[in-house]
Amino acid sequence: MFKQRSQEPELMDDLNLSGEALRKNLEELEVINHWLGGDKVVIDALEKVLHKAPTQATVTQPLQIADIGCGGGDILRVVARWAQRRQLPVALTGIDANDFMVNYARQKCKTSPHIAIIQENIYEPDFQKRRFDIIICSLFCHHFTSAELITMWQQLYQQADRAVIINDLHRHPLAYYSIKWITKLFSGSYLVKNDAPLSVLRAFRKTEIEDILNKSNIKKYTLRWQWAFRWQLIMHK
Repeated sequence: MFKQRSQEPELMDDLNLSGEALRKNLEELEVINHWLGGDKVVIDALEKVLHKAPTQATVTQPLQIADIGCGGGDILRVVARWAQRRQLPVALTGIDANDFMVNYARQKCKTSPHIAIIQENIYEPDFQKRRFDIIICSLFCHHFTSAELITMWQQLYQQADRAVIINDLHRHPLAYYSIKWITKLFSGSYLVKNDAPLSVLRAFRKTEIEDILNKSNIKKYTLRWQWAFRWQLIMHK
């Protein structure tokens, strides 16, 4: 079961999914991602990319950061708080193709003037014309096949001026059975109970990530394992 990536689609892959069940799912995923270290993986990667970032006094333009597949906007809010602590001017853009998620994220992020949420398909020509300093994909890439990721990573790498940051899961039996029992005991969302363990089965081994990078012709990167069963991939420019 763990030798190869599962191709079974998650319930959340339905772009028409909406309503109370999806709202509850997004709320629970935000809590799970926070407590299992997903926020820290992203912020640590940003610190690595910006270890020589100028102070606010010398910055003339806000740092343009995009979160692809932003869901409920939780990572955007984490990044906004990080930038505020750092006194770093930012313009944060959340991209999602699901109409319900876009509206939900707009509500959750409405108190932050630095966050904009747009509904867009990343494969559409209008999106492909956009450029950002940093592009983040947090728990997004495991929704796609390895063949699809080759094309996606090539595209996003071209659209980013400084780096692409990917936070995603490590496919491992302990990760699978742990999240299966955690969600069984504590989750009230049928979407989370189904998709969280399946996400691990759709996730990556190190050699699979390296193979996708090689086929994408991306040579300048760092790949690190972080707790809990996360991969931190930074594609440097």
